[in-house]
Amino acid sequence: MSGFTGRAASGQFDWLGKIGATPEAVATLNDQPYVFYVLVAALVILILQGLFIWYIHFATMKPEQKKKKDVKKDEKKPGGKPPAQR
Repeated sequence: MSGFTGRAASGQFDWLGKIGATPEAVATLNDQPYVFYVLVAALVILILQGLFIWYIHFATMKPEQKKKKDVKKDEKKPGGKPPAQR
């Protein structure tokens, strides 16, 4: 019998069928595994690029843009009204 029977042959990507991949997709990945490796490599590169962009943003912030830690939270401002009376 020739043709596609709807079930993928046993291969290294059969676990994708358990999480929702179609039998055709599993068969394609078993036949051409480089497609999966390219997808994983592209995702890793995009994540690393996002982290690099965030680091550049964080490293080049001006001192007044950085959030300062407020050490004296318990101390009241002199002459200030409580928040309920403003």
